[in-house]
Amino acid sequence: MRQRRTNMQIWDFEGKTAVITGAAQGIGKMVAEGIVRGGGKAIILDLNEEKAKATAEELGNGSCAYRVDLGSCANIREVMAKVIEENKRIDVVVNCGGIVSRTFFEDLTDEEWQRVHRINLDGTFAMCSSVFRHFKENGGGRIVNVASVAGKIGGGLMGRAAYASSKAAVIGLTKAIAKEGGRYNICCNAVCPALTKTPMTSALDEEANNRIISMIPLGRAAEPYEPAQMILFFASEAASFVNGEIGDVDGGLVLD
Repeated sequence: MRQRRTNMQIWDFEGKTAVITGAAQGIGKMVAEGIVRGGGKAIILDLNEEKAKATAEELGNGSCAYRVDLGSCANIREVMAKVIEENKRIDVVVNCGGIVSRTFFEDLTDEEWQRVHRINLDGTFAMCSSVFRHFKENGGGRIVNVASVAGKIGGGLMGRAAYASSKAAVIGLTKAIAKEGGRYNICCNAVCPALTKTPMTSALDEEANNRIISMIPLGRAAEPYEPAQMILFFASEAASFVNGEIGDVDGGLVLD
């Protein structure tokens, strides 16, 4: 493995095609970049089609973009059917796309609860479900779901009840897919980042940002390439015997 100036390792994705949701920016974009740097093709799925296409053009190596609404299982299945038809073979799916909710439990409405779970959990389920048979027919594949440390500790950092429960459910879903998919060489793992410098976290005020950082033993937020590194490892053949693993990239916050 070679290194680049950001200390981002280059993993081998030669001849591989990876679908990454939420990859127009943030962690997802770093994952897409890592796929391309490793010789693979990145297929970017994002609600912001214009930004997704710009990212695909920037990355090159045959990368392409599709608009997807992660809040609609029907749209996800429609888009994924098109992706598989047009690209013939998918080797990796990385579910980075999602939303955060900082609403306190006592103020949480049914609508907010359902919206967060529809995107973070149902969207992840539909992505995994829409590619599972394709992987099975092709002798295997790799799925990486981006959960959160909030799903382990009950929120209180970036997101609260709705967000934490949706990400805890993603962790459970990951383990279930790993158990059922293993016999078909379908490996499913998840990554749990803590505070990371992305457009989503830029909305935090200084007080909230400092409060979260004070809880992290390394004393700082992650750069986007840092959680991307674990995602890329799980997505690569370097993790050929890793299945059902929930990896923390949190600067020591959870310590489990």
